[in-house]
Amino acid sequence: MKKSKKYVEASKKVEKSKAYTLEEAVKLVKETSFTKFDSSVELAIRLNLDTKKADQQLRGATVLPNGTGKTKRVLVLAKGDNATAAKEAGADYVGDTDLIEKISKENWFEFDVMIATPDMMPALGKIGRVLGPKGLMPNPKTGTVTTDTRKAVEDVKKGRIEYRTDTYGNVQVIVGKVSFDEKALIENIKSFVSLIMKAKPSTVKGTYVKNIAISSTMGPGIKIDINSFDN
Repeated sequence: MKKSKKYVEASKKVEKSKAYTLEEAVKLVKETSFTKFDSSVELAIRLNLDTKKADQQLRGATVLPNGTGKTKRVLVLAKGDNATAAKEAGADYVGDTDLIEKISKENWFEFDVMIATPDMMPALGKIGRVLGPKGLMPNPKTGTVTTDTRKAVEDVKKGRIEYRTDTYGNVQVIVGKVSFDEKALIENIKSFVSLIMKAKPSTVKGTYVKNIAISSTMGPGIKIDINSFDN
């Protein structure tokens, strides 16, 4: 695949084999972003995990200190007080079986995150096969199956991110936008790396974190020195 001229120019600023301090890496990620739009900043962590073992599959959600810079549209499936609380917290769509029907019949997906109360899960099972591949199926592990709909909606609106390891033990998340100031990006990255460090399964042998890198949308990857973080 031929790289664009702009990508080649941006790549010249980055030494491939060098691991930069967190401060240097954040400065570079802003300098190497060349899209006309406000690029997202992605953090990729390579972990020494055997994802065939259930206890080595990391999955969860967290709210970054400075959010992600992206507003997500939230759909909540709940009844009664839980539905009222979701509306008050700023959910974009609130309903129960009516919304399940709408998704099922109209193939309607005008939302980014789905939150459901536990009593709605049996009815949701009917459309599980369409929600699953899109990564929209609510899950207790990521806080999207809950009776506290108010907190769940507020967290998503504040910039809650979900993470999970892929087959190779990599975790990739958006930690902000290129337009964020350096301090805000550094705080978000430190917060997420610290969460992953704490989530280390007790059965992991040897080095846990193999590699940490950041990049902007379409920009080159920049390695971060693991010693930049308090282990």
